[in-house]
Amino acid sequence: MGGDRMVGKWQAGNLPAELTSLIGRRAELEQVRQAARRSRLVTLTGVGGVGKSRLALRAAAGLRPQFSGGAWLVQLSPLVDGSLLPHAIAEALRLTDQTTRPMVEVLAEHLYDREILLVLDTCEHLVGACARTVETLLEAVPGLRVLATSRRPLDVPGEFVYVVDPLPVPPPGTSAGLGDAVALLAERAAETVPGFDLADQDQDAVIRLCRRLEGIPLAIELAAARLREMPVEQLADRLDDRFATLRDDPAAPAASLTDPAASGDAAASGEAGPPWHQALRTAIGWSHELCEPAERLLWARLSVFAGDFDAEAVRRVCADELLAEADIGQLLDALAEESILTWLPTGAGERYRMLDTLREYGAGWLRGLGEEERFKQRHREHYLSLATKGAAGWLGPGQISWYDRMIGEHDNLRAAMEVALGVKDGLPALELAGTLAFFWYGCGYAKEGRHYLRQALDLDTRPGPALAQALWADGLLAATQGDADGAETRAAECERAAPEGDPYAALCVQALRSSAGVIRGDLVQAMAESEPAYLARWSGEPLTIAGLLALLCRAHAYTVDNRVDEAIAVLEDLRSLCDERGEQLMRSHGDLLRGQAELSGGRLDAAVSYGQAALRTKRRLHDSFGIGMTVDLLALAAGAAGRGLRAARLLGLAQRIWSTHGQAQASVPAWVAARKGCEAQARDLLGDNAYTVAYRTGFDSDIDAGIAYALEPEGEDLPNGNPFS
Repeated sequence: MGGDRMVGKWQAGNLPAELTSLIGRRAELEQVRQAARRSRLVTLTGVGGVGKSRLALRAAAGLRPQFSGGAWLVQLSPLVDGSLLPHAIAEALRLTDQTTRPMVEVLAEHLYDREILLVLDTCEHLVGACARTVETLLEAVPGLRVLATSRRPLDVPGEFVYVVDPLPVPPPGTSAGLGDAVALLAERAAETVPGFDLADQDQDAVIRLCRRLEGIPLAIELAAARLREMPVEQLADRLDDRFATLRDDPAAPAASLTDPAASGDAAASGEAGPPWHQALRTAIGWSHELCEPAERLLWARLSVFAGDFDAEAVRRVCADELLAEADIGQLLDALAEESILTWLPTGAGERYRMLDTLREYGAGWLRGLGEEERFKQRHREHYLSLATKGAAGWLGPGQISWYDRMIGEHDNLRAAMEVALGVKDGLPALELAGTLAFFWYGCGYAKEGRHYLRQALDLDTRPGPALAQALWADGLLAATQGDADGAETRAAECERAAPEGDPYAALCVQALRSSAGVIRGDLVQAMAESEPAYLARWSGEPLTIAGLLALLCRAHAYTVDNRVDEAIAVLEDLRSLCDERGEQLMRSHGDLLRGQAELSGGRLDAAVSYGQAALRTKRRLHDSFGIGMTVDLLALAAGAAGRGLRAARLLGLAQRIWSTHGQAQASVPAWVAARKGCEAQARDLLGDNAYTVAYRTGFDSDIDAGIAYALEPEGEDLPNGNPFS
């Protein structure tokens, strides 16, 4: 039952749908699959742009049916801090954990009895961290296999290194219809140029072009994007000229990005840069030269973004006297048409992404212009501004919109934090990490938030509002993780750092101390420290996370002390305060507590009603811990009503949810005991075999389908009963 770790049928993985077809690679695919069956770590290496990621994803898709736990892609290119690698893996696995345990330990426990394939894409900038994490996980998880892509091997014992070669190019004198490189050019050209037909082209020029690009897929795709501007013959001739120029002058100097005649082949800063194949570097450089000056400049500035980004962020970060804000949209469209950017339509609007190889090239040019630091700081300032607006709007009607927006910007928030931590004056890091308190707390990133907050607090400990806010943020996350000592310590530090007489700081301190009392089971402390917030709840002061947290602590203490009516009175006030402002997350916490209080009072109808209300919001905000707690609540209500089948299914579903949270279940003793009592009651009602079938049905169900079941109307009124009695 609850404590058992079971492998269900529900995990298929997160491999993305392919946006374009994979040309050729049949033999390579089979070789990679065979290697993955023999070796637990297979690393695909090769030059940039050769197609390592595409090959790995297609191979993983073919291998996925062999792994009951699924095949999961972890995209590492946006990640800068290698110590966050386990967090990135957990995020890809949809595994959340709010404890203080090291994330790699949580991962190992979560994956222990699963058969799973991890695809770690773009490891070369984090080779050391990847090697350590992979070695640890492979030792701890017998059913784990890893497929990695990297420009260099990970050097882990047992690693099988597979070198990905360019696509084969037709030898001289053969038909242009032969060869995967030619097929790729033809297909990508047909996507770019309406009516393009390979049979109508100069076959010798097609072969010459593919041979000149040496079969490197990215180079061929960049060339294909230019066929809308010139025929194949001219394209091949100009590339021949470019190679001849490089042969004659291999150290050609870099030119200004704003110079229309700038050559794109030399490293902008004189640095060697990534180990690119000459054909790819030439293709990128030539594409760069064919761009308009403003397009080249934007290409360089876009290199400061991590992952994907939207046009509004580009306007705020990249526009100035050289790039008019009004022109940004048109320039982004042009770069997408030229295959420099990938256009990503989403439900929240248009976003863009740049391939790592092209981003590195742009970064080299930005560095050569001496503007890298300037635009990294502009990027940091933009995301601080975004965080400030998000913090102001979080406890309001736009909360869910802010949740979606901040989740979508996670890669860029990490990048901004890394830049902020690199500023000698620690204030920028302190400001950004502290301002993001609502994100770390409300979006489920307590571990990562504390990782950054600790670094920021190590940089700057000057008393003031920024320090007090960062200390409050770290204390809030400590409380979220069940770390009472951490919450108490940060409360004391926050009290010392805050300006004297600051009512907001005082409220933060009281909320942290009240939370520590709840965690320790010290009801006297929880009550005493929440008293000021309770008395001031209708004072007209702005709604804060600290104030609402203190009310939640007070209600919890009342419930545990069996003062149910007083708990309900506090929760009614909290619900009204949230409803006045359109806040949903803290209200859902209150609804969960209200359901628990009603259940303690034996009012099962009310317990189910409030539990389902909480579950709807927690599902929308992906609060896995809250979802697990709420499904447990609904299972207890069903058990108390004598509905053994529903109780067993919900207990299985709850355990399924806890298994994606990195812990067995909520560890509050009263609730562990109540859950065990519910299981025993359901077994008595159904018998062992029927109970096991129902439990497994819940455990093996898709989470969304399981939650839909939990939200179904209960039907007739439930009888009264107290599962704690």
